[in-house]
Amino acid sequence: MRRALFAITGLAAGTTALVVLKGAPDARQVAQDLPAGAPGGTTAATPGAAPERAAAKPRPTGRPGTTAARTPGAGRTGTGAGPRSTPAAPRTSAAAPKSTTRKVTGPVVVTEFGNVQVQITVTGTKIVNAVALELPQGGQSDLRSNRVDDTYSGTSGTVVRQQDANLDTVSQATATSNGYRQSLQAALDQVR
Repeated sequence: MRRALFAITGLAAGTTALVVLKGAPDARQVAQDLPAGAPGGTTAATPGAAPERAAAKPRPTGRPGTTAARTPGAGRTGTGAGPRSTPAAPRTSAAAPKSTTRKVTGPVVVTEFGNVQVQITVTGTKIVNAVALELPQGGQSDLRSNRVDDTYSGTSGTVVRQQDANLDTVSQATATSNGYRQSLQAALDQVR
């Protein structure tokens, strides 16, 4: 029975001490003394400080001729009453951010040798890939279309490097190059 009584009393005393210490003003605040030899050169008085705390033993601050005393509430603004509030932790979202990568397809542009259509992949407003969905085919058109596709398309093509439709014309493929740029520009207009 005595053990139980001591355990309950100890628990109550510990809880009371914890509550009292949590609600007490922060005693770690330090006020600086006036330099040695200055008029009235004792510790700085803090309004509302208990007299026995204000006369605490000074300790050196590391600067010659100065000392600091421990004074509860020193350096605080406001009334100094009540516990000090701490800033709230930043809020985080449990959901992962949505991907902003999307594919945008330009219109089919009709040229004298065949149709041209371009699709771009964008992340935000940055072009990360360009693909020719449709290019002129047959005979010499295959060669010209391959040169245009090799120059402009892909993740390392001219479209991705320049990030716009202001592309140089591929030699001997003017009509296909112009169709590619027109379809690309229309796709870019949808993005921006």
